[in-house]
Amino acid sequence: MAVETNGTRVPPKGIDWICVSPKIGSELVVTSGDELKLVYPQLGGDPRQFEHLDFRYFRLQPMDGPDVDANTRATVEYCMKNPRWILSLQTHKYLGIQ
Repeated sequence: MAVETNGTRVPPKGIDWICVSPKIGSELVVTSGDELKLVYPQLGGDPRQFEHLDFRYFRLQPMDGPDVDANTRATVEYCMKNPRWILSLQTHKYLGIQ
């Protein structure tokens, strides 16, 4: 069983895959898991502040909205300069499947 969480509450036992997508400004209580997925760029959301946490994968996802093209370029650039971070795309949006 897999779960994606904002990491503000401890997940139930028996989860096989934990993806934490932190919300900036919230207290993060889940500090380990399979992947950490951060929306980028965000005010106060510097990816480096999460790198000390115990996750197998660190993913950056471009922030949606009116600046999605610029945010996607910034996210790709960040990942290229910081290979610990992997680009994460919401493919369904690119395919027009909402």
